[in-house]
Amino acid sequence: MTKENLKRVRAIAWKEFIQIKRDPRSLGLSLAIPIFLLFIFGYGLSLDIDHIRTVVWNRDGSQLSRDFLLNFEYSKYFKIIGHADNYRDIQHMIDSGKVLMALVIDRDFSHYLNSGKPAPLQLIIDGSDANTATIARGYVQTVVGTYNIKLFNSTFAEYGLRPPKSVDARSRIWFNEGLKSTWFIVPGVIGVIIMIISALVTSLCVAREWERGTMEQLISTPVKSTELIIGKFIPYFVIGFFDLGLGVLMARFLFGVPFKGSYFLFIVLSTLFLTGALAQGITISVVARSQLMASQLASLATLIPTILLSGFIYPIFNMPKALQTVTYLIPARYYIVILREMFLKGGGIDTMWDEMIFLVLFASLAFVLAIRKFKKKVILK
Repeated sequence: MTKENLKRVRAIAWKEFIQIKRDPRSLGLSLAIPIFLLFIFGYGLSLDIDHIRTVVWNRDGSQLSRDFLLNFEYSKYFKIIGHADNYRDIQHMIDSGKVLMALVIDRDFSHYLNSGKPAPLQLIIDGSDANTATIARGYVQTVVGTYNIKLFNSTFAEYGLRPPKSVDARSRIWFNEGLKSTWFIVPGVIGVIIMIISALVTSLCVAREWERGTMEQLISTPVKSTELIIGKFIPYFVIGFFDLGLGVLMARFLFGVPFKGSYFLFIVLSTLFLTGALAQGITISVVARSQLMASQLASLATLIPTILLSGFIYPIFNMPKALQTVTYLIPARYYIVILREMFLKGGGIDTMWDEMIFLVLFASLAFVLAIRKFKKKVILK
């Protein structure tokens, strides 16, 4: 690129910076919304299910049954908020949404235990939220299983016997020892925000020129199509990296998510992703030629696919085979893997070759497509 080319690119970029500054909507969209979305997703979206509201109907009333219930009261997964006297009370509390589940202890609970027989415990769960109900049932089974082991060992101890040998499974969690869902969600949120905001703000830049009638003036100047696209690309690239840096700082110091990877590699891979996302937005802007249509197309092309098909929340391996195939075309899928690798695992380039190759192809093809579409539009004009 010659000195004259650089001069024209710089002039277009400066013009775009001025337009952004004069357009509070674009500036607010670029800077305020990423912060807002990170707050909403970071604090509002949690995959941790604990303090499950529970009502208890202790029909036995013995000391043994009360001791058993202490296992639920001392567990962080349950919150005993009341006691029922009949099934009608339980139904009312579940129907009103006050509790998610109920524990009903049989009137012969202690008698069965003292007789060496399995004691009945009824669990009633609100199944309208199937996922939470399944997890709650698993928590109950864990608490009951732990209690049974204690009961088993104490019975042997009473007779001076050693309990039989058993498997002692001890788990060790790598990369997220506390199993904090925030550590999983926040890096993914950064990728989602960068993809959506980058495509959305750049989708307006060329369409705005068509609507205002200034595109004809630009076309009549010596500025080439490539120079115009690059000039419009630069300001949003700067804003995109500002948003990315802000997202990383919020993840580190607001949500406490560790960053274990190489910052240099992170910048390189983020540059590829950001280039592709911005170029995609410019392509939409060229095709639409209307700010309203451009924003709608950008939302349709990025919002739903990025949130639902990128692995941000829903595991890709749980999706139907047809949708799993579609996810290979979602750029955020690869960048979210990179973000989680860099933040939590400290992964290097040797563990992210596939993602890097896709981002190189994505950035290159998106940028070339934006230039070709613009040239074709100018010729048709």
